[in-house]
Amino acid sequence: MSCPLREPARTLILIAAMVLPGASPATAQTAADTAAIRQAALDYIEGWYEGDAQRMERALHPDLAKRIVRTDARGRNSLGQMSALTLVQLTRVGDGKVPPEKQQKDVTVLDIFGNAATAKVVATGWIDYLHLARWYGRWVIVNVLWENKPEP
Repeated sequence: MSCPLREPARTLILIAAMVLPGASPATAQTAADTAAIRQAALDYIEGWYEGDAQRMERALHPDLAKRIVRTDARGRNSLGQMSALTLVQLTRVGDGKVPPEKQQKDVTVLDIFGNAATAKVVATGWIDYLHLARWYGRWVIVNVLWENKPEP
């Protein structure tokens, strides 16, 4: 014996049946993605601290943009920017070397959706906000927006 549906309920079921087959599910966050994003962030910050240009380069997309908003004494803003090449070269010459006991490298994966992710690195003297992308199966940093910590 069948139970007749009321017209509004029948309409909703028909709409759902037409829409749902075409919907694509979101790519879920996996433990492997989280670990790979965390590793890219650690390659970036530890590479900087250790002067390991190879680790730094492995962490970065070749088109990386690292930016900071600077404010001069008159209150005018400017945007400081580094490329992946500049960051790798500065790493190679050891500009960021920090003794292990003074290294802060707290990594938090903030969000992952599909091939995009956001992470935060709290370092010794600054904070980095990272945008990462899954690029040919590897998580790499595409953008960094950073800010210096206030002087104590």
